[in-house]
Amino acid sequence: MTDSTATIELDARLEKHRVELTGYCYRMLGSSFEAEDAVQDTMVRAWRSFDKFEGRSSLRSWLYRIATNVCLDMLNAGNRRARPMDLSEPQHHATAVLKERAEPTWLEPAPDGRVLPDTADPERAVVARESVRLAFMAALQHLPPKQRAVLILREVLAWRAQEVADLLGTSVASVNSALQRARSTLSAADIRESDQAQPADEEQQKLLKQYVEAFEGYDMVKLTALLHDDAVLSMPPYDLWLQGHDEISGWMLGHGSVCRGSLLVPTVANGTPAFAQYHPTQTPGRFEPWALQVVEISAGRIVEITTFLDTARWFPLFDLPLHLER
Repeated sequence: MTDSTATIELDARLEKHRVELTGYCYRMLGSSFEAEDAVQDTMVRAWRSFDKFEGRSSLRSWLYRIATNVCLDMLNAGNRRARPMDLSEPQHHATAVLKERAEPTWLEPAPDGRVLPDTADPERAVVARESVRLAFMAALQHLPPKQRAVLILREVLAWRAQEVADLLGTSVASVNSALQRARSTLSAADIRESDQAQPADEEQQKLLKQYVEAFEGYDMVKLTALLHDDAVLSMPPYDLWLQGHDEISGWMLGHGSVCRGSLLVPTVANGTPAFAQYHPTQTPGRFEPWALQVVEISAGRIVEITTFLDTARWFPLFDLPLHLER
């Protein structure tokens, strides 16, 4: 085998694991961009040390060991990603102040295709989507790094305790103890259940269609009728968040009225429905990126809308057009 052929084959073997490794690093780090950096670092380290890989574990396990070490090194800096709801109390729409926080602060959205590998197992697919929901991701950020790794490997990726112990260089008893503590922390977080993005679900598609019609028509009566009573609206990179029908509609009709005339284009993010929001420009019929809305649904109504405003980062990541013509 020539060096060129060996290089191509190794590239192919490593690339087979890129999506699942990105999903793992994303859950560990809470940042789409940091996850991609971590996976790239993992691939480089694997390349440089492949001649030392003795095959005593699978290539996949070896790559996860490298990726875990990369993530733990990155997390030693002490940064914890959060949502606005984790950092402050809800504001009143009439006195709300838009205060921007510097990076790295915010939990970032992720396109499903970059963090969720294809699987023929429906149950594993459900677990994978649940484990990248923004609410679950925010709860993960409260775990110490090694507990976070244990929980993801055991509960999300279904590794055996011995496999996790081997990866972390510790004992099965230590792994089980870490998992128990991690479960306790997540249980205290009381993560709200959410309905996943289901293109085949007629009721969900009807709800999302009604949401688009209400938002584009800027009909707050129709829009708030689709929300849970305690629904939440947040807008990273601002730490403002609002809760409840009156606060959300009050904001949308006040400070948020700049959103009038917007168009919504459906996409998916973090295992849930999402929309690219485009704002009208001074040129008739031309719209520009305004926000990425990630929508969570529970029991057939919208419970949370996270509006990510840094479109220069998010629209290219989600392969969304940089303008629309209508």
